[in-house]
Amino acid sequence: MPIEPTVQLVPALLDSTPRLVPALLDVSFRDGYVGSVVAVSLYVSLTAVALSTLVSVPAAVAIGLAEFPGKGFVKSVVNTGMGFPSVVVGLVVLFAVSNQGPLGSLNLVFTREAMILSQFVLATPPITAITLAAVSGVDDGVRDAARVLGGTRVDVALVVIKEVRYGIATAVLAGFGRAVSEVGSVLIVGGNIASADGISKTRTLTTAIQLEARQGQYETALVLGAVLVALVLTVNAVVVHFGDSGVTR
Repeated sequence: MPIEPTVQLVPALLDSTPRLVPALLDVSFRDGYVGSVVAVSLYVSLTAVALSTLVSVPAAVAIGLAEFPGKGFVKSVVNTGMGFPSVVVGLVVLFAVSNQGPLGSLNLVFTREAMILSQFVLATPPITAITLAAVSGVDDGVRDAARVLGGTRVDVALVVIKEVRYGIATAVLAGFGRAVSEVGSVLIVGGNIASADGISKTRTLTTAIQLEARQGQYETALVLGAVLVALVLTVNAVVVHFGDSGVTR
């Protein structure tokens, strides 16, 4: 295979790169399209994960510290929920918010709130399961020491939470990863809607990537993919930083 043509091709690619990047940005960030998609994605995913964390962490700590018949079964159910099909979750949530469903009076069909509910259901099992595993791994001596010092059940729980802060951070990351990367359920309950001027109403980064790729807009899809990766890495860095701070203190 001749080497010279390949060697000559490299400078040409390097020369075209500075012109290519602005072109991609001009196409992709037109009229605030990407900004609105990112805003919807952040709003939906962060809200769902925050609500899920408020529910999942106390539930996992309570299950982990308590002793009751069927505890192993409860753990199995929680772990099974981590692999629950997202499309099925979307269908169940869509039925719940439809006119025939129990939440039909709230008019949540094809809204961000319905997407939050769907992502909440998806994020709760991994956050609960990973936190529960971390709590179960705490040495019994830590709990006994807290009790000997006169701690109440709440005090013991707080001590355990402090011990597993890094595990909780990992659980939150897992929940956020599943929420922000979701496609099927948010398509079903959100509808992937954007206004006539291109501003997103219920379109997220993942659904926008799918749409742009299907329409042959690969430049826009690539930029959206890069934004999604950068977003996930940023959130991961922030959560891991707080987790590491909690461990070292």
